[in-house]
Amino acid sequence: MALIQVNFTSKTLFRTVPIQVILPVDKFTRPGEPVREDKPFKTLYLLHGLLGNYTDWVTGTRIQRWAEQKNLAVVMPSGDNSFYLDHPSEGNINNNYGEFIGNELVEITRKMFPLSHEREDTYIGGLSMGGFGAVRNGLKYNETFGYIAALSSAIHILENIENTENRNLAYEESCFGKLSEALESDKNPRVLVRDLKGSRPKIFMACGTEDSLIGVNRVFRDFFKESGLDVTYHEEPGGHDWDFWDKYILKALEWLPLEGVTHGITSGSVR
Repeated sequence: MALIQVNFTSKTLFRTVPIQVILPVDKFTRPGEPVREDKPFKTLYLLHGLLGNYTDWVTGTRIQRWAEQKNLAVVMPSGDNSFYLDHPSEGNINNNYGEFIGNELVEITRKMFPLSHEREDTYIGGLSMGGFGAVRNGLKYNETFGYIAALSSAIHILENIENTENRNLAYEESCFGKLSEALESDKNPRVLVRDLKGSRPKIFMACGTEDSLIGVNRVFRDFFKESGLDVTYHEEPGGHDWDFWDKYILKALEWLPLEGVTHGITSGSVR
């Protein structure tokens, strides 16, 4: 299993940025076992949550092992604390994280690695803030991403904006701009669904019942279904933590239309 760290100059962010890539290109099997056909890899663009970075998914879950088994490439960028949006204020120039995720990152990784260019092979997922980023950018760039996997999504910011108790409005508006304006913009998944044309991504959602975000995830589950989207939804006892995300990223991979499992030889299986 190749685990690759890349630094490249981003035009949309106007600086050098890091990404981590899981690429099962080096997998080999024992004599007599099936060998994967030499073809481009299906790809999951996987987003971290608040306070995290591009290393979170590898250190917090078993995504590397499962991606290797399923012949899946996984691209993990750093999104800072941006909510993966294009930032509106003058002080936030060169922080166009939405365009970075939806356009530039896909284009440059397809140039760098043997990744499929097909929409049905290209997926976006994330947890918490990254769950919001996956939903928003998966819907906005729906001609690129065929599937969205959103775990414990922090999709609450533009819900009930009149309620200002226990909110960090300065931070929220640094990401979304003026909330009353963002409410009617493509920063709002409700607006994106309303205006959705052409391809409609399939959506996987999961949230723990002890997670404070369970209510808003149920609301959006119902909204997506009522809007005619294909939604698979899971909830069970669990919190906003890596135990839940480790379990449900595997369930998300099982939901995606991936290749059959093949087991390569690794340091844990040599005998």
